[in-house]
Amino acid sequence: MPRSVPLHRTLAALLLSCALVVGATACGGSDDTSGGNAASTSAAASPAVSVSASVQKQRLAKTRFVANAGLAAGATYQWIIKPYRAGTFKKGAEGRRLALVKAGLAGGFAYNRLKAAAENAKGDPLLSKAVAPLTAGIESLKGLGTKLRKGEAGEGDVGAFESVIDSIKNAGRDAGAEVKDKVPSTSQLTG
Repeated sequence: MPRSVPLHRTLAALLLSCALVVGATACGGSDDTSGGNAASTSAAASPAVSVSASVQKQRLAKTRFVANAGLAAGATYQWIIKPYRAGTFKKGAEGRRLALVKAGLAGGFAYNRLKAAAENAKGDPLLSKAVAPLTAGIESLKGLGTKLRKGEAGEGDVGAFESVIDSIKNAGRDAGAEVKDKVPSTSQLTG
């Protein structure tokens, strides 16, 4: 014997279906020639939505900046600066080959995370102003990972990593996003 469905459930299902259909058609094709979409247009029309969305975007930008810069700083200190100061990169040093491979991987990883941190900084006005002058320094690190891996890096190269990391940390601290070293695992380095 078929069971009847209460009226309020039927009405709720009908309203939900209508809302989905209206939402789908509203987000469908747009004659907007400026390159925007209907979703961004409706968000811009509602100030409460755009303000809270931009605040959330800025909060996430700082969080991501801190995470990426912290990983870059941790990798640089753990596998480049510390072994270099200990003399592990010198010819004849015990564990030199492994240290150079790890340093090369850490250099590439740190460069990648610093680029991501600089991109994340663009989401926060204060952080963006603080990090913008450092992008040239980050770009200068591009080939140092390979140089480290081959054992061709000198004190100036290691100092360049340390300088850029310190500058990023200072910029983050000045913008209210303090960066702390977070040493990535070896599996994170290899990607």
